Amino acid sequence: MSRPILYTLHLSPPCRAVELTAKALGLDLEQKVVNLLTGDHLKPDYLKMNPQHTIPVLDDNGTIIPESHAIMIYLVSKYGKDDSLYSKEIVKQAKLNAALHFESGVLFARMRFLFEPILFRGSSEMPADRTEYIEKAYQLLEDTLVDDYVVGSTPTIADFSCISTISSLMGVIPLESTKYPKILAWVDRLKALPYYEEANGSGAIQLSSAVLASKEKNAAKASL
Repeated sequence: MSRPILYTLHLSPPCRAVELTAKALGLDLEQKVVNLLTGDHLKPDYLKMNPQHTIPVLDDNGTIIPESHAIMIYLVSKYGKDDSLYSKEIVKQAKLNAALHFESGVLFARMRFLFEPILFRGSSEMPADRTEYIEKAYQLLEDTLVDDYVVGSTPTIADFSCISTISSLMGVIPLESTKYPKILAWVDRLKALPYYEEANGSGAIQLSSAVLASKEKNAAKASL
């Protein structure tokens, strides 16, 4: 059997969440880059595989899994040596599922609300109401962190999902140490993982840098 293939883009937080999961599992994925900016996700072959034209997508020897959270759960369930990354215990699993929905419905959704106009629609503005929206999301996560990690005392896929978005946001909307000490301590714990930088850190910096560079470029065009 061939290696599972991950259709991915390292700038993308959901893709990086899957990469973190694979690294934690010691799983060697073949990665194929899907460049959204050049329309790779709209090509016929890709649409045939994933009609939703989103990334990431996993092809595990013909089994096609779209959506980062579904991919992470699949990988842990199939390839994990234990259930430490995604518990089989019903109460803890429910908490993990809630955290994954919080990431997609709050953290990632609010990040897109801020980033997409700048990256794709030529906006040079970062409106106060949108940055306030991010600050409120930070506060919700701060209040959620009652343990060392999002759910419990060890890293799980909920942490990988949340950190992929938070690490991208904090390069654009910085986290104030006095307001969000729990988040910053949690970020430091995840940064200590030996695979963190390769799987997530560099991509998060690249995304936040791209947003800030696009903002400046858009502002320069608007002033002409």
